[in-house]
Amino acid sequence: MTAAPASLGRLWALMLTVFVDMVGFLMILPVQPIYADKLGASPWVITSMVSVYALAQLATAPFWGRLSDRHGRRPMLMLGVSISAVAYVVFGLACSPWAMERVEAKALIGLLFLSRLVQGAGGATTGVVQAYVADAIVPEERAKALGWITAATSAGVMLGPALGSLSAVLGPATPGLAAALLCLVNLLFVRGWLPESASDEVRARAAGEPSRSLGHRMAEILAHPRRPVARLIWIYAVGMMAFMAINAILALYLQRRFAMTEKTIGYVYTFTGTISLVMRSIILGPAVRRFGERGVVRLGLGALALGYALLPATGSLGAFAGVIVLLPIGTALLFPSTTSLVSRYAAAHELGATMGVQQAWGGVARLVGPLWAGFAFQSLGIGSPFWIASAAAAATALWAFGLEPPPRPRTLAPEGPRTA
Repeated sequence: MTAAPASLGRLWALMLTVFVDMVGFLMILPVQPIYADKLGASPWVITSMVSVYALAQLATAPFWGRLSDRHGRRPMLMLGVSISAVAYVVFGLACSPWAMERVEAKALIGLLFLSRLVQGAGGATTGVVQAYVADAIVPEERAKALGWITAATSAGVMLGPALGSLSAVLGPATPGLAAALLCLVNLLFVRGWLPESASDEVRARAAGEPSRSLGHRMAEILAHPRRPVARLIWIYAVGMMAFMAINAILALYLQRRFAMTEKTIGYVYTFTGTISLVMRSIILGPAVRRFGERGVVRLGLGALALGYALLPATGSLGAFAGVIVLLPIGTALLFPSTTSLVSRYAAAHELGATMGVQQAWGGVARLVGPLWAGFAFQSLGIGSPFWIASAAAAATALWAFGLEPPPRPRTLAPEGPRTA
Protein backbone atom coordinates (compact mmCIF):
# COMPACT_ATOMS: atom_id res chain seq x y z
CA MET A 1 0.00 0.00 0.00
CA THR A 2 1.30 3.44 -0.87
CA ALA A 3 -0.41 5.32 1.94
CA ALA A 4 1.64 7.62 4.16
CA PRO A 5 3.41 5.91 7.09
CA ALA A 6 1.11 7.58 9.65
CA SER A 7 -1.98 6.41 7.79
CA LEU A 8 -0.52 2.93 7.36
CA GLY A 9 0.18 2.76 11.10
CA ARG A 10 -3.42 3.69 11.83
CA LEU A 11 -4.63 1.02 9.44
CA TRP A 12 -2.55 -1.71 11.07
CA ALA A 13 -3.80 -0.64 14.50
CA LEU A 14 -7.39 -0.72 13.27
CA MET A 15 -6.85 -4.12 11.64
CA LEU A 16 -5.62 -5.55 14.93
CA THR A 17 -8.61 -4.01 16.71
CA VAL A 18 -11.20 -5.59 14.41
CA PHE A 19 -9.28 -8.90 14.38
CA VAL A 20 -9.34 -9.23 18.17
CA ASP A 21 -12.99 -8.11 18.23
CA MET A 22 -13.98 -10.79 15.70
CA VAL A 23 -12.02 -13.49 17.53
CA GLY A 24 -13.99 -12.74 20.69
CA PHE A 25 -17.30 -12.72 18.85
CA LEU A 26 -16.61 -16.04 17.08
CA MET A 27 -15.52 -17.67 20.32
CA ILE A 28 -19.13 -17.31 21.45
CA LEU A 29 -21.09 -17.83 18.26
CA PRO A 30 -20.63 -21.60 17.73
CA VAL A 31 -21.09 -22.62 21.38
CA GLN A 32 -24.13 -20.47 22.20
CA PRO A 33 -26.68 -22.67 20.36
CA ILE A 34 -25.29 -25.76 22.14
CA TYR A 35 -25.64 -24.18 25.56
CA ALA A 36 -29.13 -22.94 24.72
CA ASP A 37 -30.10 -26.44 23.59
CA LYS A 38 -28.86 -27.87 26.89
CA LEU A 39 -31.16 -25.43 28.68
CA GLY A 40 -34.12 -26.80 26.71
CA ALA A 41 -34.51 -23.99 24.17
CA SER A 42 -36.33 -24.99 20.99
CA PRO A 43 -34.71 -24.58 17.55
CA TRP A 44 -37.01 -21.62 16.88
CA VAL A 45 -35.89 -19.93 20.10
CA ILE A 46 -32.24 -20.60 19.29
CA THR A 47 -32.52 -19.13 15.78
CA SER A 48 -34.44 -16.18 17.22
CA MET A 49 -31.28 -15.28 19.11
CA VAL A 50 -29.66 -14.66 15.73
CA SER A 51 -32.50 -12.34 14.77
CA VAL A 52 -32.23 -10.46 18.07
CA TYR A 53 -28.57 -9.77 17.33
CA ALA A 54 -29.36 -8.54 13.81
CA LEU A 55 -32.22 -6.37 15.06
CA ALA A 56 -29.98 -4.75 17.68
CA GLN A 57 -27.42 -3.95 15.00
CA LEU A 58 -30.09 -2.60 12.69
CA ALA A 59 -31.43 -0.31 15.41
CA THR A 60 -28.12 1.03 16.69
CA ALA A 61 -25.71 1.18 13.72
CA PRO A 62 -26.88 4.60 12.44
CA PHE A 63 -26.64 6.10 15.93
CA TRP A 64 -23.06 4.87 16.34
CA GLY A 65 -22.21 6.53 13.05
CA ARG A 66 -23.86 9.82 13.95
CA LEU A 67 -22.21 9.90 17.40
CA SER A 68 -18.82 9.20 15.83
CA ASP A 69 -19.27 12.18 13.52
CA ARG A 70 -19.85 14.45 16.51
CA HIS A 71 -17.63 12.97 19.20
CA GLY A 72 -14.96 11.05 17.28
CA ARG A 73 -14.42 7.51 16.02
CA ARG A 74 -12.08 6.40 18.79
CA PRO A 75 -14.45 7.02 21.74
CA MET A 76 -17.26 5.17 19.96
CA LEU A 77 -15.02 2.19 19.22
CA MET A 78 -13.97 2.09 22.87
CA LEU A 79 -17.60 2.27 24.02
CA GLY A 80 -18.64 -0.49 21.61
CA VAL A 81 -15.85 -2.78 22.87
CA SER A 82 -16.88 -2.08 26.48
CA ILE A 83 -20.52 -2.95 25.78
CA SER A 84 -19.45 -6.19 24.09
CA ALA A 85 -17.39 -7.08 27.17
CA VAL A 86 -20.48 -6.72 29.36
CA ALA A 87 -22.45 -8.96 27.00
CA TYR A 88 -19.78 -11.68 27.14
CA VAL A 89 -19.69 -11.58 30.93
CA VAL A 90 -23.49 -12.03 31.00
CA PHE A 91 -23.11 -14.97 28.61
CA GLY A 92 -20.39 -16.55 30.74
CA LEU A 93 -22.40 -16.19 33.94
CA ALA A 94 -25.54 -17.63 32.32
CA CYS A 95 -23.58 -20.69 31.15
CA SER A 96 -21.72 -21.27 34.40
CA PRO A 97 -22.37 -24.50 36.34
CA TRP A 98 -23.27 -22.40 39.38
CA ALA A 99 -26.08 -20.64 37.49
CA MET A 100 -27.33 -23.82 35.81
CA GLU A 101 -27.70 -25.49 39.20
CA ARG A 102 -29.48 -22.61 40.94
CA VAL A 103 -31.37 -20.58 38.32
CA GLU A 104 -34.39 -21.69 36.31
CA ALA A 105 -33.70 -22.64 32.72
CA LYS A 106 -36.16 -20.07 31.34
CA ALA A 107 -34.37 -17.29 33.19
CA LEU A 108 -31.00 -18.43 31.83
CA ILE A 109 -32.40 -18.53 28.30
CA GLY A 110 -33.61 -14.99 28.90
CA LEU A 111 -30.06 -14.03 29.91
CA LEU A 112 -28.74 -15.54 26.69
CA PHE A 113 -31.23 -13.40 24.77
CA LEU A 114 -30.10 -10.36 26.72
CA SER A 115 -26.48 -11.22 25.99
CA ARG A 116 -27.18 -11.43 22.25
CA LEU A 117 -29.10 -8.16 22.32
CA VAL A 118 -26.25 -6.33 24.05
CA GLN A 119 -23.70 -8.01 21.77
CA GLY A 120 -25.61 -6.72 18.75
CA ALA A 121 -25.65 -3.18 20.12
CA GLY A 122 -21.96 -3.20 21.02
CA GLY A 123 -20.92 -4.85 17.78
CA ALA A 124 -22.80 -2.43 15.52
CA THR A 125 -19.74 -0.21 15.05
CA THR A 126 -18.85 -1.51 11.57
CA GLY A 127 -19.88 1.84 10.11
CA VAL A 128 -17.56 3.61 12.56
CA VAL A 129 -14.66 1.38 11.47
CA GLN A 130 -15.42 2.16 7.83
CA ALA A 131 -15.62 5.88 8.58
CA TYR A 132 -12.25 5.65 10.35
CA VAL A 133 -10.71 4.16 7.20
CA ALA A 134 -12.29 6.92 5.10
CA ASP A 135 -10.82 9.55 7.44
CA ALA A 136 -7.33 8.09 7.51
CA ILE A 137 -6.77 6.72 3.99
CA VAL A 138 -6.67 8.66 0.72
CA PRO A 139 -9.58 7.86 -1.64
CA GLU A 140 -7.41 6.09 -4.21
CA GLU A 141 -6.26 3.54 -1.60
CA ARG A 142 -9.53 3.27 0.31
CA ALA A 143 -11.00 0.15 -1.32
CA LYS A 144 -7.73 -1.69 -0.77
CA ALA A 145 -7.63 -0.53 2.87
CA LEU A 146 -11.21 -1.69 3.44
CA GLY A 147 -10.21 -5.00 1.89
CA TRP A 148 -7.42 -5.31 4.42
CA ILE A 149 -9.85 -4.56 7.24
CA THR A 150 -12.23 -7.28 6.08
CA ALA A 151 -9.25 -9.63 5.63
CA ALA A 152 -8.42 -9.08 9.30
CA THR A 153 -12.05 -9.85 10.09
CA SER A 154 -11.85 -13.04 8.02
CA ALA A 155 -8.76 -14.10 9.96
CA GLY A 156 -10.69 -13.60 13.19
CA VAL A 157 -13.55 -15.70 11.79
CA MET A 158 -11.11 -18.53 11.08
CA LEU A 159 -9.43 -18.43 14.52
CA GLY A 160 -12.30 -17.56 16.88
CA PRO A 161 -14.33 -20.81 16.70
CA ALA A 162 -11.26 -22.95 17.39
CA LEU A 163 -10.36 -20.84 20.45
CA GLY A 164 -13.96 -21.04 21.65
CA SER A 165 -13.97 -24.83 21.43
CA LEU A 166 -10.58 -25.05 23.15
CA SER A 167 -11.61 -22.74 25.98
CA ALA A 168 -14.86 -24.68 26.49
CA VAL A 169 -12.74 -27.62 27.69
CA LEU A 170 -12.09 -25.58 30.85
CA GLY A 171 -15.83 -25.18 31.52
CA PRO A 172 -18.97 -23.77 29.88
CA ALA A 173 -18.41 -20.27 31.31
CA THR A 174 -14.87 -20.01 29.96
CA PRO A 175 -15.62 -18.92 26.34
CA GLY A 176 -17.68 -15.96 27.52
CA LEU A 177 -15.21 -14.87 30.16
CA ALA A 178 -12.28 -15.33 27.78
CA ALA A 179 -14.05 -13.22 25.16
CA ALA A 180 -14.64 -10.53 27.78
CA LEU A 181 -10.93 -10.60 28.65
CA LEU A 182 -10.10 -10.14 24.97
CA CYS A 183 -12.39 -7.10 24.93
CA LEU A 184 -10.47 -5.65 27.87
CA VAL A 185 -7.18 -6.16 26.02
CA ASN A 186 -8.72 -4.59 22.94
CA LEU A 187 -9.97 -1.61 24.94
CA LEU A 188 -6.50 -0.96 26.35
CA PHE A 189 -5.01 -1.27 22.86
CA VAL A 190 -7.48 1.21 21.33
CA ARG A 191 -6.87 3.63 24.19
CA GLY A 192 -3.10 3.47 23.88
CA TRP A 193 -2.43 2.92 20.18
CA LEU A 194 -5.35 3.95 18.01
CA PRO A 195 -5.40 7.75 17.45
CA GLU A 196 -8.51 9.73 16.60
CA SER A 197 -9.12 10.03 12.85
CA ALA A 198 -11.89 12.63 12.55
CA SER A 199 -10.61 16.19 12.57
CA ASP A 200 -11.88 18.86 14.97
CA GLU A 201 -13.33 20.74 11.99
CA VAL A 202 -15.38 17.76 10.86
CA ARG A 203 -16.68 17.07 14.37
CA ALA A 204 -17.56 20.72 14.93
CA ARG A 205 -19.47 20.89 11.66
CA ALA A 206 -21.32 17.66 12.46
CA ALA A 207 -22.28 18.98 15.89
CA GLY A 208 -23.70 22.14 14.31
CA GLU A 209 -25.87 20.30 11.80
CA PRO A 210 -29.49 19.60 12.76
CA SER A 211 -30.12 15.93 13.53
CA ARG A 212 -32.14 13.86 11.10
CA SER A 213 -33.92 10.75 12.30
CA LEU A 214 -32.92 7.27 11.22
CA GLY A 215 -36.29 6.85 9.55
CA HIS A 216 -35.76 10.00 7.52
CA ARG A 217 -32.27 8.95 6.42
CA MET A 218 -33.42 5.46 5.44
CA ALA A 219 -36.48 6.83 3.66
CA GLU A 220 -34.22 9.02 1.51
CA ILE A 221 -32.65 5.86 0.11
CA LEU A 222 -36.09 4.64 -0.95
CA ALA A 223 -37.31 8.01 -2.21
CA HIS A 224 -34.22 8.84 -4.30
CA PRO A 225 -32.69 5.51 -5.41
CA ARG A 226 -30.81 7.07 -8.34
CA ARG A 227 -28.73 9.42 -6.22
CA PRO A 228 -25.12 8.19 -5.99
CA VAL A 229 -25.12 7.24 -2.29
CA ALA A 230 -28.60 5.71 -2.51
CA ARG A 231 -27.69 3.71 -5.61
CA LEU A 232 -24.58 2.36 -3.88
CA ILE A 233 -26.51 1.45 -0.73
CA TRP A 234 -29.08 -0.39 -2.88
CA ILE A 235 -26.22 -2.29 -4.55
CA TYR A 236 -24.72 -3.12 -1.16
CA ALA A 237 -28.05 -4.20 0.37
CA VAL A 238 -29.21 -6.39 -2.52
CA GLY A 239 -25.77 -7.99 -2.77
CA MET A 240 -25.79 -8.64 0.98
CA MET A 241 -29.35 -10.01 0.87
CA ALA A 242 -28.45 -12.53 -1.85
CA PHE A 243 -25.24 -13.54 -0.09
CA MET A 244 -26.93 -14.04 3.30
CA ALA A 245 -29.76 -15.97 1.65
CA ILE A 246 -27.30 -18.50 0.23
CA ASN A 247 -25.37 -18.62 3.51
CA ALA A 248 -28.57 -19.49 5.35
CA ILE A 249 -29.37 -22.57 3.24
CA LEU A 250 -25.88 -23.65 2.16
CA ALA A 251 -25.40 -26.22 4.94
CA LEU A 252 -28.84 -27.73 4.28
CA TYR A 253 -28.14 -27.85 0.55
CA LEU A 254 -24.79 -29.61 1.04
CA GLN A 255 -26.43 -32.07 3.41
CA ARG A 256 -29.23 -32.92 0.97
CA ARG A 257 -27.16 -32.89 -2.22
CA PHE A 258 -23.83 -34.36 -1.12
CA ALA A 259 -24.69 -36.00 2.25
CA MET A 260 -22.26 -33.77 4.15
CA THR A 261 -22.42 -33.83 7.95
CA GLU A 262 -21.42 -31.57 10.81
CA LYS A 263 -18.06 -33.37 10.84
CA THR A 264 -17.22 -32.42 7.24
CA ILE A 265 -19.14 -29.26 6.39
CA GLY A 266 -16.73 -26.99 8.24
CA TYR A 267 -14.08 -27.61 5.60
CA VAL A 268 -16.25 -25.85 3.01
CA TYR A 269 -16.32 -22.69 5.13
CA THR A 270 -12.59 -22.89 5.83
CA PHE A 271 -11.96 -23.25 2.09
CA THR A 272 -14.07 -20.23 1.15
CA GLY A 273 -12.72 -18.23 4.07
CA THR A 274 -9.15 -18.80 2.93
CA ILE A 275 -9.99 -17.62 -0.60
CA SER A 276 -11.71 -14.56 0.83
CA LEU A 277 -8.65 -13.74 2.94
CA VAL A 278 -6.33 -13.98 -0.08
CA MET A 279 -8.68 -11.95 -2.27
CA ARG A 280 -9.09 -9.11 0.20
CA SER A 281 -5.47 -8.87 1.31
CA ILE A 282 -3.65 -9.46 -1.99
CA ILE A 283 -5.87 -9.30 -5.09
CA LEU A 284 -8.34 -6.49 -4.34
CA GLY A 285 -5.84 -3.60 -4.45
CA PRO A 286 -4.41 -4.43 -7.90
CA ALA A 287 -7.92 -5.08 -9.22
CA VAL A 288 -9.06 -1.60 -8.14
CA ARG A 289 -6.02 -0.02 -9.76
CA ARG A 290 -6.67 -1.91 -12.98
CA PHE A 291 -10.47 -1.59 -13.29
CA GLY A 292 -11.42 1.21 -10.87
CA GLU A 293 -13.86 0.85 -8.01
CA ARG A 294 -16.94 1.00 -10.23
CA GLY A 295 -15.53 -1.67 -12.51
CA VAL A 296 -14.64 -3.89 -9.54
CA VAL A 297 -18.19 -3.55 -8.17
CA ARG A 298 -19.59 -4.79 -11.50
CA LEU A 299 -17.06 -7.63 -11.65
CA GLY A 300 -18.01 -8.69 -8.13
CA LEU A 301 -21.72 -8.77 -8.94
CA GLY A 302 -21.01 -10.67 -12.16
CA ALA A 303 -18.97 -13.28 -10.28
CA LEU A 304 -21.75 -13.71 -7.73
CA ALA A 305 -24.48 -13.98 -10.38
CA LEU A 306 -22.47 -16.63 -12.25
CA GLY A 307 -21.55 -18.54 -9.10
CA TYR A 308 -25.12 -18.65 -7.78
CA ALA A 309 -26.40 -19.84 -11.16
CA LEU A 310 -23.81 -22.60 -11.57
CA LEU A 311 -23.78 -24.05 -8.05
CA PRO A 312 -27.07 -26.01 -8.29
CA ALA A 313 -25.95 -27.39 -11.67
CA THR A 314 -22.83 -29.09 -10.25
CA GLY A 315 -23.04 -32.88 -10.06
CA SER A 316 -20.10 -33.61 -7.78
CA LEU A 317 -18.52 -32.15 -4.69
CA GLY A 318 -15.35 -31.40 -6.65
CA ALA A 319 -17.29 -29.40 -9.23
CA PHE A 320 -19.14 -27.62 -6.43
CA ALA A 321 -15.81 -26.65 -4.84
CA GLY A 322 -14.58 -25.36 -8.19
CA VAL A 323 -17.62 -23.13 -8.62
CA ILE A 324 -18.05 -21.89 -5.05
CA VAL A 325 -14.76 -19.99 -5.34
CA LEU A 326 -16.75 -17.41 -7.30
CA LEU A 327 -18.62 -16.44 -4.12
CA PRO A 328 -15.66 -15.27 -1.98
CA ILE A 329 -14.17 -13.71 -5.12
CA GLY A 330 -17.41 -11.81 -5.76
CA THR A 331 -17.94 -10.63 -2.20
CA ALA A 332 -14.28 -9.55 -1.86
CA LEU A 333 -14.64 -7.41 -4.97
CA LEU A 334 -18.14 -6.08 -4.25
CA PHE A 335 -18.43 -5.05 -0.62
CA PRO A 336 -15.16 -3.17 0.11
CA SER A 337 -15.38 -1.28 -3.20
CA THR A 338 -19.02 -0.34 -2.63
CA THR A 339 -18.24 0.95 0.84
CA SER A 340 -15.25 2.89 -0.46
CA LEU A 341 -17.43 4.59 -3.08
CA VAL A 342 -20.05 5.45 -0.44
CA SER A 343 -17.33 7.13 1.61
CA ARG A 344 -16.22 9.17 -1.42
CA TYR A 345 -19.73 10.45 -2.19
CA ALA A 346 -20.73 11.14 1.44
CA ALA A 347 -20.31 14.59 2.99
CA ALA A 348 -17.31 14.73 5.34
CA HIS A 349 -19.35 15.82 8.37
CA GLU A 350 -21.94 13.05 7.75
CA LEU A 351 -19.52 10.24 6.94
CA GLY A 352 -20.24 8.17 10.05
CA ALA A 353 -23.99 8.68 9.78
CA THR A 354 -23.95 7.68 6.10
CA MET A 355 -21.97 4.55 6.86
CA GLY A 356 -24.44 3.81 9.65
CA VAL A 357 -27.37 4.06 7.23
CA GLN A 358 -25.57 1.70 4.86
CA GLN A 359 -25.13 -0.79 7.70
CA ALA A 360 -28.79 -0.35 8.69
CA TRP A 361 -29.89 -1.32 5.18
CA GLY A 362 -27.35 -4.14 5.34
CA GLY A 363 -29.08 -5.25 8.54
CA VAL A 364 -32.42 -5.31 6.76
CA ALA A 365 -30.81 -7.45 4.05
CA ARG A 366 -29.41 -9.86 6.66
CA LEU A 367 -32.90 -10.28 8.10
CA VAL A 368 -34.81 -10.61 4.83
CA GLY A 369 -32.38 -12.81 2.87
CA PRO A 370 -32.51 -15.89 5.12
CA LEU A 371 -36.30 -15.64 5.42
CA TRP A 372 -37.08 -15.83 1.70
CA ALA A 373 -34.29 -18.36 1.11
CA GLY A 374 -35.74 -20.72 3.71
CA PHE A 375 -39.21 -20.41 2.21
CA ALA A 376 -37.92 -21.01 -1.34
CA PHE A 377 -35.75 -23.95 -0.25
CA GLN A 378 -38.71 -25.63 1.45
CA SER A 379 -41.47 -24.75 -1.02
CA LEU A 380 -39.86 -24.32 -4.46
CA GLY A 381 -36.95 -26.76 -4.39
CA ILE A 382 -33.44 -26.85 -2.97
CA GLY A 383 -31.93 -25.16 -6.02
CA SER A 384 -34.41 -22.27 -6.18
CA PRO A 385 -32.62 -19.91 -3.73
CA PHE A 386 -29.53 -20.03 -5.96
CA TRP A 387 -31.48 -19.06 -9.07
CA ILE A 388 -33.26 -16.22 -7.26
CA ALA A 389 -29.98 -14.94 -5.81
CA SER A 390 -28.36 -15.12 -9.26
CA ALA A 391 -31.18 -13.08 -10.81
CA ALA A 392 -30.90 -10.48 -8.02
CA ALA A 393 -27.13 -10.17 -8.48
CA ALA A 394 -27.44 -9.91 -12.27
CA ALA A 395 -30.11 -7.21 -12.06
CA THR A 396 -27.97 -5.30 -9.54
CA ALA A 397 -24.98 -5.54 -11.88
CA LEU A 398 -27.03 -3.79 -14.55
CA TRP A 399 -28.08 -1.18 -11.97
CA ALA A 400 -24.39 -0.64 -11.16
CA PHE A 401 -23.72 0.55 -14.72
CA GLY A 402 -25.55 3.75 -13.74
CA LEU A 403 -22.87 4.70 -11.22
CA GLU A 404 -21.34 8.11 -11.85
CA PRO A 405 -17.61 8.79 -11.43
CA PRO A 406 -16.81 9.60 -7.78
CA PRO A 407 -16.20 13.23 -6.79
CA ARG A 408 -12.75 14.61 -6.17
CA PRO A 409 -11.25 13.99 -2.71
CA ARG A 410 -12.51 16.23 0.08
CA THR A 411 -10.17 18.95 1.28
CA LEU A 412 -10.77 18.38 5.00
CA ALA A 413 -7.75 16.49 6.30
CA PRO A 414 -7.68 14.33 9.43
CA GLU A 415 -5.55 15.34 12.37
CA GLY A 416 -2.21 13.79 13.02
CA PRO A 417 -1.78 10.99 15.53
CA ARG A 418 -2.53 11.86 19.12
CA THR A 419 -1.30 10.43 22.34
CA ALA A 420 -3.72 8.59 24.58
